[in-house]
Amino acid sequence: MEVILGQTKLVLMQGDITVQDTEAIVNAANEGLRGGGGVDGAIHRAGGPAIAEECRRIREERGGCPTGQAVLTSGGWLKARYVIHAVGPIWSGGNKGEDNLLASAYRNSLELAREHGIKSLSFPSLSTGAYRFPVDRAARIAMRTVVEYLEQHPDTFTEIRFILFSEPILKAYEEALNELLATKG
Repeated sequence: MEVILGQTKLVLMQGDITVQDTEAIVNAANEGLRGGGGVDGAIHRAGGPAIAEECRRIREERGGCPTGQAVLTSGGWLKARYVIHAVGPIWSGGNKGEDNLLASAYRNSLELAREHGIKSLSFPSLSTGAYRFPVDRAARIAMRTVVEYLEQHPDTFTEIRFILFSEPILKAYEEALNELLATKG
């Protein structure tokens, strides 16, 4: 699925985030920036040791990356020049600020990209794997946050992609975007 929002092409597709040719890809990171399973592990493996080394330096300087925040490293061996490591929340039932923390992870990723002049980036579905955030809810938060950011910063990005791991996750994101666009008329 592809839509044009202002000057930005927003693309939702199933695929592998590690092979995207956008200037940056977003990693579903943990607070310790230590790599792990799922998207995080795949990005660390594909990007090579440079990413792990930069994450180690960030841990030493800042103690890691708090939930809802994001940090930037190089892309190592990836096609993407940069990796934005965004830490989404672990799902705890929805009463511990998870929605706001997830929106913050997306917003801070976009802001970091804007600050570094990055014009194209690819997101995974943050927090919906090992962190168990309900996919439908996460998709609505992601779409709302990104569309609102694009409305506030219309000249910032040329392309934003959501690279989704499976058909059911892709469908959830397409439904969320269609619902959001329908409400905007």
